[in-house]
Amino acid sequence: MSKIIAVWGSPNSGKTTISVKLAEYIYRIYKASVIVVFADYNTPSLPVVFAGDKSFDIQSVGNALSKTEITENEVLKNINTIKGKVNFGFVGYRQGENKYTYPAYDKEKAKAFLTVLKGLVDIVIVDCSSSLEEQLSINAINQADKILRIGLPDLKSVSFFSSVLPLYTDPVYRLSEHIMVLNQTEKEPSKEINKSESFYGKPSFVLPYSKEVKQQGIEGLMLNKFRKKSYLNILKTLAEMVV
Repeated sequence: MSKIIAVWGSPNSGKTTISVKLAEYIYRIYKASVIVVFADYNTPSLPVVFAGDKSFDIQSVGNALSKTEITENEVLKNINTIKGKVNFGFVGYRQGENKYTYPAYDKEKAKAFLTVLKGLVDIVIVDCSSSLEEQLSINAINQADKILRIGLPDLKSVSFFSSVLPLYTDPVYRLSEHIMVLNQTEKEPSKEINKSESFYGKPSFVLPYSKEVKQQGIEGLMLNKFRKKSYLNILKTLAEMVV
């Protein structure tokens, strides 16, 4: 049965990297068909994720969402695929696009878009915007089979969640169902980690720092394999939980 996995969290917490790495792991290990949706139109992720791959012209999700009706054919035309990776695709916005580039769309259209994607593949991973202000992110949270909430072990991330979580008490955001993942993005965790855990409580998972993964993100080569076993072990456990 097809599933939607929503990935949401604080700004710069590694949501996109985790979304891509988890998607690649599920695609490779489970031989599943996978689509990753980059929902944020304020900071489009597609041009960053694939900055190191010049082999294709990026198609925009805005094209499909701007149509009067969401059709499977229109959705398929705007899925970006990678050479040599069958049944593995990505949708999102192009460089320079923002929320004013295309006509606004409503929740029904966002819901229909995600439903079409779910009918096409085994797993849909939605990299949500930090501010749940656009309909793809809200509907991904609402429709998701599993929700990962990504945070950093620092006071800036704690401050973000302290500010926004009270805004998302409506049941549509399903806060009680979120799986908390702390992403250790620095080699030496700061002394603030203990303070952050006093806010988060004990997280379900802690992703260890990986210099290799960080460099792949900088170079736009996120689909490349990496060697850090402790990071891979967490991906394995997350995949087992959500697939």
